[in-house]
Amino acid sequence: MLPTFVIGLREGLEAALIVGIVAAFLRQRGRLDALRWVWAGVAVAVLICLAVGVGLQIASAELPQKEQEGLETVVGAAAVLMVTYMAIWMRRHARDLKGQLEGAAESALVQGSAWALVFMAFFAVLREGFETAVFLLAAFQASDTPAMAGTGAIIGIVVAVGLGYGIYRGGVHINLSRFFYVTGLVLVVVAAGLVMSAFHTGHEAGWVNFGQDRAMDLSWLVQPGTVWSSVFTGVLGIQPYPTAIEVVGWLAYLVPMVLYLTWPSRKKRGRVPVTTAAPEYTPELAAQRASNQP
Repeated sequence: MLPTFVIGLREGLEAALIVGIVAAFLRQRGRLDALRWVWAGVAVAVLICLAVGVGLQIASAELPQKEQEGLETVVGAAAVLMVTYMAIWMRRHARDLKGQLEGAAESALVQGSAWALVFMAFFAVLREGFETAVFLLAAFQASDTPAMAGTGAIIGIVVAVGLGYGIYRGGVHINLSRFFYVTGLVLVVVAAGLVMSAFHTGHEAGWVNFGQDRAMDLSWLVQPGTVWSSVFTGVLGIQPYPTAIEVVGWLAYLVPMVLYLTWPSRKKRGRVPVTTAAPEYTPELAAQRASNQP
């Protein structure tokens, strides 16, 4: 439930932030005609993303077992790549994200193009919706309790929509840098579990046939049906009997990514140029300069 909640919250808030800023700009400038198109575009984007998610789930369920495992491997690998790109991008831009969005919206309005804002909101929801569909499908496939995973996703999206509405009304202020830092760490841990699950399903599909020796026995900790099993398997992706390649993949992804996200960023300190202000021009100064001339 926690991984899907964080996915729904983070991805939903990214889209809600863009839509909220665009809607606030249009509302402040009385462009209610364009604002209606923004809401229509958001609704269409949501429907498209839902259709894609449902289509992927149906296609996966109708495939034979081996091909189904292969599709789960591809979806899991795609989700890991998306999480990695998003975490790296957010580390670099989260601090200035809201200002950049507001600047882009202001620039579009200055140029007289409200439709640019409509398409900005549409494609923001479409992009985040596609990512959410892939993340959630991979999380559902790796979860032992799909109902709880679905509940977490719905709660996360509802909270994100509420925060987006608060941003739109101007009553909610969020430290986006801190928010994306914390959720980025959580999603990296989830992605490491997806790496382990991808190696597992890749072996079931016949694609990964090396490193299949049992690395350790964690059945005493990851007991099916227990709370700890839900935490370790559902959140961390740890299996009761992980193989060598699964452990290596989990560590090879998790350790560098956590170090990258938690490593203190270098703040470029530019040198302040030393300048000497010119003396104020006065009649006394002019007379002094004239007396010094030969």
